[in-house]
Amino acid sequence: MESVLYHVENYIATITINRPDAMNCFNFESLKKLSDVVEEIRTNQDVRVVVITGSGEKSFSVGADLKERKTLTPAEVKRNVYKIGEVFSSIENLPQPTIAAINGYAFGGGMELALACDFRIAVKDTLMGLTETSLAIIPGAGGTQRLPRLIGETKALELILTARKLTSDEAYSYGILTKVVSRDMLLEMSYAFANEMLKNGPIALQQAKFAIKEGMNADIQTGLKIERKAYEVTIPTEDRVEALNAFNEKRKPVFKGK
Repeated sequence: MESVLYHVENYIATITINRPDAMNCFNFESLKKLSDVVEEIRTNQDVRVVVITGSGEKSFSVGADLKERKTLTPAEVKRNVYKIGEVFSSIENLPQPTIAAINGYAFGGGMELALACDFRIAVKDTLMGLTETSLAIIPGAGGTQRLPRLIGETKALELILTARKLTSDEAYSYGILTKVVSRDMLLEMSYAFANEMLKNGPIALQQAKFAIKEGMNADIQTGLKIERKAYEVTIPTEDRVEALNAFNEKRKPVFKGK
């Protein structure tokens, strides 16, 4: 059975972590597969938005495969920790917008995967959290850095140091989730949200994401320069001309990503 499933339809790539019997946790093989899929998506012109979810109804992902980890040498543990951090950074740095469709438990590395995405939509009846300190370790795939940037230092300290498990509604109130939906509507709502973005110019989507992400790590003057450069990328595109023509002709634009 493939540990990671991947397909593209209507400009949306869907990645599914497919280890439901193991709560969709990550062993080294699945991390390598996920890495390959992400790198294929990066330059795929047919992918404009990415949705990441888990197989089954119980778990999005509960992080590292602890059964595998008990069999690993210290060097292999370091290898796995490096690989999971590398893969999640690759997801964060995808040019396309990304949506985590959280279908079940998201603990540890599973929560860190969700935090590496631009948006998070979760089913109502689940739990999530960065629970690593309860295992006498810390989040090691970006959790200590991405969570405070998302919700602030004090709230992130609270959640990480207590290893608290949040309900979806609590995670929404903390500002972690974009939406909370019923289980039967998860993918439908995720794709509907993706389609809201797909109505817009694909190059503009990527450049707006780039300007925001890069600008957030810089002072405002540097950020404004980043924004200006990103804007300049959109000026010579066919899509920009198409948008102007469509406006004048009172019709919807047809963007080609060129």
